[in-house]
Amino acid sequence: MRAPLPRSVRARTTLLATAVVSAALVLASLVLVAGVTRSLGSSGDDVARSRAAELAARLAAGTLPQEVDGIGDDSLAQVVTNDGRVLAASANLAGRPAVSHERPSGPEPIVRTMRDLPDDEETEDYRVWALAATTRAGEQAVVYVGPSLEAAQEAGTRLVAGLLVGVPLLVAVLGAALWMLVGRALRPVESIRARVATLGSGDLHQRVGVPGTGDEVARLAETMNAMLARLEESEARQRAFVANASHDLQSPLTALRAELEVALADPAADWPRVARGALAEGDRMESLVRDLLFLARSDEPGTSVPTRLLDLDDVVREEVARARATSPVAVTATLDAAPVRGHADELARLVRNLLTNATRHAASAVSVTVGTHGPVVVLRVGDDGDGVPEGEREHVFERFVRLDPAASYR
Repeated sequence: MRAPLPRSVRARTTLLATAVVSAALVLASLVLVAGVTRSLGSSGDDVARSRAAELAARLAAGTLPQEVDGIGDDSLAQVVTNDGRVLAASANLAGRPAVSHERPSGPEPIVRTMRDLPDDEETEDYRVWALAATTRAGEQAVVYVGPSLEAAQEAGTRLVAGLLVGVPLLVAVLGAALWMLVGRALRPVESIRARVATLGSGDLHQRVGVPGTGDEVARLAETMNAMLARLEESEARQRAFVANASHDLQSPLTALRAELEVALADPAADWPRVARGALAEGDRMESLVRDLLFLARSDEPGTSVPTRLLDLDDVVREEVARARATSPVAVTATLDAAPVRGHADELARLVRNLLTNATRHAASAVSVTVGTHGPVVVLRVGDDGDGVPEGEREHVFERFVRLDPAASYR
């Protein structure tokens, strides 16, 4: 089963970055070792071919000494005639027989890997170049020159050993640096989280600190402060709404209780009138409770009300008739056919609220018109009252807003 990743962003980021860098360093190390090994081999081949050509030239000129020098401590050189006589050799092959009897078939040198060749008291493997040559007397010979393979292998081994120590050390240092850098970058985020975690419902007026970096963390802090401001405003509106809704519910309850107490104290009370008054106050409370339930349900996520095609003029006509029965001012209506898609109860509630507000603030008359303007249905409710003050016209569209100072809640 795959091991789970750390849950900390800091740990995951450091682990991922360290893994990527480690993979890159390992790949670079492999490429480096291969390149160095190839470079050492190529360099040794170039030197061996050049030295073989030089020895062949000296053999032809008759100036070749019996002991060949200047080829390096880790190389060998030998000049052998076709009949096997050794004409010259490097110090590590002094007194030794011919290392090989292989002769190039043409003027170009050939290369062979020769193993277990004598090297003083030991044996080594060599990469030997063989070049055909001719003595001053015209005798055919072969010049053998080659570097030791062990030298290149030791250089590669030393490089690998250094990388085996250096790469893990570099990865460890890099991981520690990344851990500190990521921690430093995430410190403001942790500060914001810790600050928000301490805020309760009574601390929504407080704000988190915004770093002056102008980066994503600063924008996160600004967004968090904006959210706290919205929550504070929403909580204030809810508190005011609950207070005023409680006041509105208390008023009919108080009136109902007072009327019943007066009736009970009066032996000649008109109980049918008392009952009608109690029913009126009950209707008022029922309307308030229904409105509260509607608001609560409309705020539930995923709540959708099914709609259908209906005539808005019919809905408005019923509400106008209801308003005329109770309004102290004249209510006139001009209603044209206006089909809309919606919910009948919600549209009725909308029209009723508009008419209630208009009749409450009208001086003598309220007018209602319904018609169409192209594809748009227009409902207009007007009155001859003072109207909404210009400075409050934006606020009336907010939830729970009343401009009446006696019952202003939002």
